[in-house]
Amino acid sequence: MTETTAPPQESVGGEPSGRPVGHDGTRVDVTESPAWSTGAGGALVALLGVALLAVGAVVLFAQGEGFAVLGGVVVSVLAVLLLTGLGVVNPGQTLVVQLFGRYLGTIRRTGLVFTVPLTTHKRVSVRVRNFETSELKVNDADGNPINIAAIVVWQVADTAKATFAVQDYEDFVRVQSESALRHVAMSHPYDQADEGEESLRGATELVSAEIAQEVAARVVIAGIEVVEARISNLAYAPEIAQAMLQRQQAGAIIAARSRIVEGAVSMVEDALQRLEAESIVTLDDERRAAMVSNLLVVLCSDSRATPVVNAGSLYS
Repeated sequence: MTETTAPPQESVGGEPSGRPVGHDGTRVDVTESPAWSTGAGGALVALLGVALLAVGAVVLFAQGEGFAVLGGVVVSVLAVLLLTGLGVVNPGQTLVVQLFGRYLGTIRRTGLVFTVPLTTHKRVSVRVRNFETSELKVNDADGNPINIAAIVVWQVADTAKATFAVQDYEDFVRVQSESALRHVAMSHPYDQADEGEESLRGATELVSAEIAQEVAARVVIAGIEVVEARISNLAYAPEIAQAMLQRQQAGAIIAARSRIVEGAVSMVEDALQRLEAESIVTLDDERRAAMVSNLLVVLCSDSRATPVVNAGSLYS
């Protein structure tokens, strides 16, 4: 009896779908929601808790008996319960609230806040962050080894996913960014792209946008939002850098020579047309060929031309 595996379903709303590869697992299905909290009464609750704690301490240490001691214990416990619900949220930070392991929600309001007592609070920063990937050595689409690095700008968009969906969301973003950068670099040639193809060096803006989209698709499971991604370093690997530089220099020399020859032919054509139009000299085919040859040598030569006086005849 053979076991058949159903094909993976399409993702909905950016969420991954289908069965885990290798081993069956349990996906953490949690989305950020607001936790109950109050901001204005936070200070009052804090004062009340401190006051109750002080009263309880006075009663306990006053050597009372019976109901006095019991009342002191109750007041002290109540004070501790109230104080466990207090928290301070700085700008750019949030508090992820849990009650005995259960996710209650996220507090985004800043300042002194009061929420459900006996809860644990984990701070998650939602500030914009950036980092530079390590310099990766990959092969481009043509198989040439290149060194490439990128700067990724990101921030936490869903604090619940960042906290519970992955083990360490900062390390997760870093690893996935390098994986996406490697995949994009292998999909494009370094330069000299074919028609309809973009190169890494010639289409930097397009490649950077592609890297940002690739990283965003990989880190959405962790509730991370990618602001932008930019290539910070791009070069041939040292072992082929010299050969590629010679190839680029040869291409530049060929292009320059082609431009020089094109200009020289145009100048020779104009010169012959003006000589004939103004009847300065009449040239037969042989003299025309000799003049064209001399002018092209002068115009296309790298060295300075040296004039030679010919006292004889072209035919002698």
